[in-house]
Amino acid sequence: MTTQSLVTDPMALHGTTSESARTATAGLLPLVAAEIELLPSMYLLRSAAQVIGRDASNAISLPSTSLSRQHARVFREGDGWFIADLESRNGTYLDGVSVSTARLHDGALLRTGDVLFKFVAWGAEGYVSYCTNGTMEPGKRRLAKNPTELLGGAVMDRIVAQLEKIAPTELSIILYGESGTGKEVAAREAHKLSERRGDFIAVNCAAIPQQLLESELFGYRKGAFSGADRDKIGLIKAAHRGTLFLDEIGDMPLEAQAKLLRVLQSREILPVGATTTEPVDVRVLCATHRNLTELQATNAFRGDLLARLQEYTLTLPPLRQRNEDVLLLARAMLRRHSREEVTLSFGFLLGLLHHDWPFNVRELEACLKRAVVLADTPTLHVDQLPEALQAKLLAYQKSTGEPPRTSTQSLAPPHLDSSSEANVAPKKHGQRPSETELRTLLLAHQGNVASVARVLGKERMQIHRWMKRYNIAVQDFRDPDQLPTDET
Repeated sequence: MTTQSLVTDPMALHGTTSESARTATAGLLPLVAAEIELLPSMYLLRSAAQVIGRDASNAISLPSTSLSRQHARVFREGDGWFIADLESRNGTYLDGVSVSTARLHDGALLRTGDVLFKFVAWGAEGYVSYCTNGTMEPGKRRLAKNPTELLGGAVMDRIVAQLEKIAPTELSIILYGESGTGKEVAAREAHKLSERRGDFIAVNCAAIPQQLLESELFGYRKGAFSGADRDKIGLIKAAHRGTLFLDEIGDMPLEAQAKLLRVLQSREILPVGATTTEPVDVRVLCATHRNLTELQATNAFRGDLLARLQEYTLTLPPLRQRNEDVLLLARAMLRRHSREEVTLSFGFLLGLLHHDWPFNVRELEACLKRAVVLADTPTLHVDQLPEALQAKLLAYQKSTGEPPRTSTQSLAPPHLDSSSEANVAPKKHGQRPSETELRTLLLAHQGNVASVARVLGKERMQIHRWMKRYNIAVQDFRDPDQLPTDET
């Protein structure tokens, strides 16, 4: 079996690799919205043109006051899909950039108002059954039959289902993937599902000095070298009747590779200083972030060992290719650290979803742990993001016209003007804004009562009551070309 590329094939993630599948249905996958629990898990784009907006007559109707009644249109032209803003009040943004009309690419982040989608170019049907909170649509079941620590939606479910088929066999497995994608977690899952009675022994080949690797793997006899004052069982023997997990196998020295090959072929080990071999029953799983085929081509990795190890290969995708799992993973991590009461603001989530996560799930967990420590409230805001993420989000805000927010504010719709709203502090529950403050907010939001209500944390009817009290006419703050009833 040939080695898989470390650049995960999107077609494989969508459950198909046939060329004809590239004409399969595209879709919009909701990632973030205040009403996320009410939305379908996937909006399939079955017709050539569909309108997004809050009007019930739209093909993609969203119950969000941040959207105009007819906000944007997604349409197919030639071999591609495009998005066109329909002069919406809050704008349409593609990968953080304001657009009027733009071509969509697979994995693009599309924002309409305060709703963020991921565009899936093909195979969108495979996502339909999976909800963003990790549950399944009514009547649907996951492909994987057993509970697992490999959390995620459609993509990870297919990977776990593959693992369940291979784990009970004696096939050696190579797990490919970037740092932090969960290769060791997958290896432990394979060991658990294999029902082998021995231990799971993990070895980081890159962390053991070359001169010690042989003695660590095979063990040694007393007197084999200076300092060997007693016999020591090697890691391979420790995994007898269990699983040996060789992490970063691509960094194993060639001499050790040759001896490992002999172990796999003869099922025997020879400890350093020993004169007789010892039988060993071990299943070998390997992991690497490097391309072993390329290493073999340059003679940095033995071809015969590669052929023996890659009886089955599995690639774990980077987090940036399955960012629909970010919210699910974040909530699971908060529960793991006994902080399930913590909530994530729209701005905080926006920062998470626009980050590439070079160190993947491990980096996400570190980010959340840091944010929880820094937070003064049960809600995480932009200020609790790492500086690198804040800088990226600030660049995004500049491109969309959004002002930077303080830790007590949620990220507002993109049409706000920072100069007019900066002096308006959010009100405590039950506290009425002054007439000046209310007029300033209405001016900043161009008469958008729904947006003012979100900033103040109130219902629209309460804003109307305050306007009546101050004798404020909403038409005074609206663009004459804008319909007075279109409160977006």
